Amino acid sequence: MNLEHVLENLAPLVACDSQNPPRAITPDSAMFVHAAEVLDRAGFELALEDHGDGHVNLFARRGRARTLFNCHLDTVPIGEGWTRPPLEMTVADGKVYGRGVCDIKGAAAGLLAVAEQTRAPMAILFSSDEEGAGSCCIRKFLETPEHRDFDQVVVCEPTNGRAVLAHRGFLSVKGHFHGVMGHSSEPRALADNANHRAARWTSAAIEHCAAEAEAGRPTCFNLGLFNGGTKSNVIAGDARLHYSARLGPGQSNDALLEALRGLAGADEWVDWHIPFSGPPLPAAGQDEQAAREFCRRHDLPLGEPVGFWTEASLFSDAGLPALVLGPGDIAQAHAVDEWVSVEQLELAAARYLRMVDSYG
Repeated sequence: MNLEHVLENLAPLVACDSQNPPRAITPDSAMFVHAAEVLDRAGFELALEDHGDGHVNLFARRGRARTLFNCHLDTVPIGEGWTRPPLEMTVADGKVYGRGVCDIKGAAAGLLAVAEQTRAPMAILFSSDEEGAGSCCIRKFLETPEHRDFDQVVVCEPTNGRAVLAHRGFLSVKGHFHGVMGHSSEPRALADNANHRAARWTSAAIEHCAAEAEAGRPTCFNLGLFNGGTKSNVIAGDARLHYSARLGPGQSNDALLEALRGLAGADEWVDWHIPFSGPPLPAAGQDEQAAREFCRRHDLPLGEPVGFWTEASLFSDAGLPALVLGPGDIAQAHAVDEWVSVEQLELAAARYLRMVDSYG
């Protein structure tokens, strides 16, 4: 794989500001323009879909490809403290710097270089909303008949160039607990205080998740935000909390939600809202067999399951075998002075090329 071609594609991708939020992304964004121009010259059929509010898909296919590569082109916000220009690709001491080079524009550049180098069948889906924890782009694509054309999906998140077949899911839930306001001298405060109701539910939820983990079903639960009431001498009329859970492969977010929602009598006085639910990989009811066979056929080294979530699980949930393979380490993603090694870019691109040339 020619590293120069990878870097030639990476520079314009990094230069395009695709921070999410604010997700000020359109089909005319420079990264989509560049990718479309490269893929058009390489003989791909292109479909550019704008789903509004910065949710854009570029689906490109050449020939009867059976493997779909997926990269999101949005990034987390730049943040402060950079020592190099974040929207400019910088190469120094065997590393490439810039926002998104690791997560995951470096992988996208590798795919574009592969598309230029070979004429084999190939399919790519570039999306733009992974960092916003909405995944509208992937869910919209999975509503199209085209997704059924593939028997393997490769999601290009950073895995040090190894194939990862399993990772945790991610569930985000908000609860609004209702109480009955009054003076704190009233004995009913023990039962009617919204903070007390939320506390009893939280205690029961922690116990449930701990029991699940002890039973061999790894269940991470975290109460991230909590607020309620007005004063210490007023029975709290409402309380709000926001928790997240990360389940292991084969577990179900829906099953956990059902188990937790009514604990400690909560169904009587709480309204639940789910900002995001992404299943584990493989999703419940799926297994690793097809993805593992794909890796064996293409001589892809296997990596250990990871704790971070990827959109590979959405493809798995739709019944498509999916794996994660991309350049760089997750520790370099979302960081100030984000970087990926030149060696990792070359390695991942070479593995993408081998998959395309031998399978399509």
